Amino acid sequence: MNIIRYINLRKYKNSKLVYYLKNFIRYYTPKVFLRKDLPGSFSHLSKYDESYLLDRVNYYNKLDEIIPASDEMVLLSAFKRPKKKRGQSVFSAYFFDSYQYTRYFPNHLKAAFLFGDVIYIPETPSITKSRPIHGNNTNSVILNLDKARHFMFVKDKSRFQDKKDMLVGRAYVTQPHRIKFWEMYFNHPLCDLGQINKNNHPEWMVEPMTIGEHLKYKFILCIEGNDVATNLKWVMSSNSLAVMPRPRYETWFMEGRLIPNYHYIEIKADYSDLEDKLTYYIHHIDEALQI
Repeated sequence: MNIIRYINLRKYKNSKLVYYLKNFIRYYTPKVFLRKDLPGSFSHLSKYDESYLLDRVNYYNKLDEIIPASDEMVLLSAFKRPKKKRGQSVFSAYFFDSYQYTRYFPNHLKAAFLFGDVIYIPETPSITKSRPIHGNNTNSVILNLDKARHFMFVKDKSRFQDKKDMLVGRAYVTQPHRIKFWEMYFNHPLCDLGQINKNNHPEWMVEPMTIGEHLKYKFILCIEGNDVATNLKWVMSSNSLAVMPRPRYETWFMEGRLIPNYHYIEIKADYSDLEDKLTYYIHHIDEALQI
């Protein structure tokens, strides 16, 4: 891969170097100095409507009573940067994004952390990145974790009307629901699909596409992976339309509050109406622009 191609692939993405540099400095700075920043952080809250803030806080954290300590919880004094072990994920970004806030709390307090792509509701109230939208998900307390990867936004200068009348999708195609979509629509005349992982279905393999290349299309596929669709945030900040079934999981982005055909184009869970939906919005530009 040449350097120009690499730069284009990284465009709009958060710098890992800057992210980890900032977090290592924060981690190795004594907490007593960091806590001095707290009053300044709270002063910024006055810029926002209190009811709006409380609504979001209560959405992320639905607990309404004190939770007794359990074996799954760790003392904040023992909440340290994880060390890499053979065959195990480190979850450094999850740790740093949690530590950004736990550093303000006394060390004798305890909390449970559940890192990774969480698609179930834990028995012990835990801080997670993701949770199921439906059911009693009170024990899943959402925090903005792995945010450098998930929270990217774009400045799209192209008008929707000037983009290609097609759906574009580039993804790791390993989950059964993604495989089903590729089986149904790979090589469809309204779709430009490609698989970027190297295992399974070599006929679907393509080179990764830059975000800028995605933005040449009217419609961008935002199909869930292990949990949420990672690209949904930057797609919704663009002048292209997100196309997806109704989400099953949510994160700090509050996917559970997205309104079908208002925030995104909804397709059926079995994907059977994709062609009808794309054709409809290609010929009803005004409605597409409303979304």
